[in-house]
Amino acid sequence: MRKNIPGSSPYEPVIGFSRAVRVGNVVHLSGTGPVGADNEDAAAQTRRIFEIAAKALAQAGATFDHVVRTRMYLAHAEDWEAVGRVHGEYFGSIRPAATMVVVAALLNPAWRIEMEFDAVIPESE
Repeated sequence: MRKNIPGSSPYEPVIGFSRAVRVGNVVHLSGTGPVGADNEDAAAQTRRIFEIAAKALAQAGATFDHVVRTRMYLAHAEDWEAVGRVHGEYFGSIRPAATMVVVAALLNPAWRIEMEFDAVIPESE
């Protein structure tokens, strides 16, 4: 059974996407930018993404403990350590599979990072 979890982006119906989608016990969280933290540094932008992600995961019945995969898209290679440290604050003991890549540009030029999350909720929950 599929459940679409909407976010607050006015682009969701235009582009045709959901903040997250849960199919069975798997949750896929769309690329999430640091909305509202445009003028912050990479670490603060990453923390903002985690705030947004926590809300979407909760709406899908998941938590960060259920995250099995993350993807981090950096606009600036020099941000890798700051972003990595924040990622470690949330996932130091969970340790999902993770990818960090540098891209030519993100949708919003002020964003230094965008992230995706995948979670698997144990069947017992």
